[in-house]
Amino acid sequence: MKVVGFSFVRNAIKLDYPVVEAINSILPLCDEVIVAVGNSDDDTLNIVQALDPQKIKIIPTIWDDSLRTGGRVLAVETDKAFAQVTTEADWAFYIQADEVVHEKDYDAIRKAMLQWKDNPKVEGLLFKYLHFYGSYDYVGDSRKWYRNEIRIIRPKKDIFAYRDAQGFRKKPNEKLTVKPIEAHIYHYGWVREPFKQLEKQKAFQRLSHDDEWLAENIPQQKEFDYRLAIDSLQKFKGTHPTVMHKRIANISWKFEYDINQKNYDTRVALLMWLEKYTGWRIGEYKNYKII
Repeated sequence: MKVVGFSFVRNAIKLDYPVVEAINSILPLCDEVIVAVGNSDDDTLNIVQALDPQKIKIIPTIWDDSLRTGGRVLAVETDKAFAQVTTEADWAFYIQADEVVHEKDYDAIRKAMLQWKDNPKVEGLLFKYLHFYGSYDYVGDSRKWYRNEIRIIRPKKDIFAYRDAQGFRKKPNEKLTVKPIEAHIYHYGWVREPFKQLEKQKAFQRLSHDDEWLAENIPQQKEFDYRLAIDSLQKFKGTHPTVMHKRIANISWKFEYDINQKNYDTRVALLMWLEKYTGWRIGEYKNYKII
């Protein structure tokens, strides 16, 4: 079984993306990992080059900063890396620069890839998600966090990154048919020093909105206030991937939150209660078809 990983990144140091951890977390599962490294204002290219030179292939890219609708440039950069994945591979493993796979899930991932390798009806594998927020001790548990997404796909040329590259579709515009697997993606996009989180938010929103919108909606402050965006959190009771341990040990800020505090209305409270006891999320966005 041949597996090729792919990812993209830009300004990883400046915006504090754990891209080294992300790539290292999928390396044991991949024969090769292709990384589209965008034109950066920092040393991103060098830190990616310093990783396993035998398994990592770097594609230098130039981001089109004029693509400021719906984060389209993120899909464009994802597709640049995916285009380099050989069609001789059985699977293509996508990882974003703030996502990490836990080594405890390696066996389940390998088993699923082998199980469905020769079934062409299975176009992708669907992961569960843990969204960390504020620190490495809390995860978002409200309806605004997506619960699942595709991260392993067939290396077929009719598949493309959809919208802002959260997921994938196939031409002309069809959802992929997928199998859920018992494995998680650990998403750390909302965990970094508050001043770096603010810079990351500015950079991210700049990919989707014009300057007028940014001026009206991005707070003029020095640090990101994590508390303003919270509706519901839970304490994380598990373990983090080994590749994240050094980063976690070096945390330089403190974030604490009373998990009993819920900031949503009665309607949302009822929907969350229903989801908790039935597993059914009414109106859930699903960019895939489970078979």
